[in-house]
Amino acid sequence: MKLVYKRILLKLSGEALAGKQGTGINTAVIKQIAADVAEAHKAGIQIGLVIGGGNIFRGVAASAEGMDRASSDYMGMLATVINSLALQDALEKAGVPTRVQSAIAMAEIAEPYIRRKAIRHLEKGRIVIFGAGTGNPFFTTDTAASLRAMEINAEIIMKATKVDGIYDKDPVKNSDAKKFDDISYIEVLNRGLQVMDSTAISLCMDNKLPILTFDLMKPGNILKAAMGERIGTLVK
Repeated sequence: MKLVYKRILLKLSGEALAGKQGTGINTAVIKQIAADVAEAHKAGIQIGLVIGGGNIFRGVAASAEGMDRASSDYMGMLATVINSLALQDALEKAGVPTRVQSAIAMAEIAEPYIRRKAIRHLEKGRIVIFGAGTGNPFFTTDTAASLRAMEINAEIIMKATKVDGIYDKDPVKNSDAKKFDDISYIEVLNRGLQVMDSTAISLCMDNKLPILTFDLMKPGNILKAAMGERIGTLVK
């Protein structure tokens, strides 16, 4: 078994944790995600994790309804910390040592984000979950994922979603949607494809960090992706 990627940054959407119920945290779904991540971890892959907060609170949606954008973004960051703790619990039950590092200081529940410490945890075989986004409003958790991936020298960002890759239009609404196997950063930006937001894509483009998007709900996909199997869509 040959690993193509030794160190990855896995980006999960908050909605993924909600399962079919749409909001909150679905314990069956989080167990399945933890089992998948644990399988990849046991194969020797170093894993950093960034998780969204959309299942609990969406800052952008709240600001569209008149709430102050900075305040609503901070609330969104706190939602990601709740998800991080839930995922930490599920991973440790699956036998994987895990640390949560928060970009907003919360000494009682998470370590502060310290880059060198995060890398040390990864080298010692611990999974590191980066909570609270970048710690700044106006940046999404996608941008946080890109930033943390660069900082920990990850070889790829793996964005696990509900869809099995990138399509030219919404495959749920359009039966004739075409899936890409590979696509360039610039094409993603020009076509306005909803892979990650433009700040995150630009950051990856500037630093030549590939992005792989794939279906999270298929068990075993995280390990397959790390072994270089052709699943999902690769942005490079």
